[in-house]
Amino acid sequence: MTSATVTPLKFPEGSKIDFGATVSNVDIENLTDADFAIIRSALFQHQVLIFKNQSHVSPRAQFELTNRFDPSATSYGHGTAPLSTKARSILHPDLKTIPHQPQVQVIGNGHIAAYEGLENITLRHPHHRTFHATAIPASDDLTHTRFYRWHIDAALYGLAPPIVTTLLAVRVPSGRLQTVRYDDGTGDTLAVPLGTTAFVSGYAMYERLPPASQAFARTTRVEYAPHPYVWMAAARSRPDGLGLVSEGRELAEADLPGGVDPAKVQVLPMCWRNPEDGRLALQVHPSAVRRLHLGDGTVVEDLEEVRRIVHGLQRGGIAPERVYAHDWEEGDFVLFHNRGTLHSVVGAFAEDEVRLFRQCNVAATEFPLGPLAEGAVAA
Repeated sequence: MTSATVTPLKFPEGSKIDFGATVSNVDIENLTDADFAIIRSALFQHQVLIFKNQSHVSPRAQFELTNRFDPSATSYGHGTAPLSTKARSILHPDLKTIPHQPQVQVIGNGHIAAYEGLENITLRHPHHRTFHATAIPASDDLTHTRFYRWHIDAALYGLAPPIVTTLLAVRVPSGRLQTVRYDDGTGDTLAVPLGTTAFVSGYAMYERLPPASQAFARTTRVEYAPHPYVWMAAARSRPDGLGLVSEGRELAEADLPGGVDPAKVQVLPMCWRNPEDGRLALQVHPSAVRRLHLGDGTVVEDLEEVRRIVHGLQRGGIAPERVYAHDWEEGDFVLFHNRGTLHSVVGAFAEDEVRLFRQCNVAATEFPLGPLAEGAVAA
């Protein structure tokens, strides 16, 4: 028996957000099989689940819940690599590993004297000026911001993308609002809470496409760059955070650490199928894309063209009315479907605004399901 309840999120009139729910009457630290059955079903239906008042949850329990979606998986979603390789990755400055639970990472902003076996650490909240080709003027930095990088949590080289990610808010600065600027010529903006995590639905991203674009997405496969986070480390992002501009800054394959193992290069479906209801999500990590393999056998090699195509397919899905910007409170535990959503870090903090979060995901043991062949029926 379980008393767990799932309540879909409500949004104001005009919103096109159709995902997200809160889960109540669940203690993640002492999770039962019945509780997990409710959570699993809700996750594949609602994509983003919020559990309130979970400050007591240990790193062990966080890993155990994350791991229940793929019990044979054990490795952190980005795997392990030599320090020399990690240091060259665009992800390296943002993550600290909990020593006694290496699948769980600490992220945030500011100085932390001690936490879960880590001592005297300084966390850096990613800021768009370090990654975008253009930046908001420094004078507007505390009032205006951008989506830093829309992405899926995945190594995209060797390891299969995690099914889920969990985030726990340990320490959250007192709130103020910022305005996200898309700065892409549309004039789009979005008011968000400080340090929000922004989510969009890959299902809505696919479903809003016209039929011809849906057919293109169903029949196209995406080839990701080897060692993508080292490959892209010197490249710069579009102002809406949805993919990179093409300036020839990507690292040549010959210069990638340890060379390239062709067996680890990933060519994945552009659309990933929900394992419960068969819906298709447009799931592409736009910054890591290298080539497109079209249904007719053509391979699009030109990187600028690849990025233009992917951005055109995805941009409508991050329109302001489709973005869920979670307003974090201490003790919030968020579980999201990493194979059905994209998300982005958002915000710019003052130096004294300390933020401390825990993140966990594990590399899956199987790759995402793609669309069924035309006329096929799921088993």
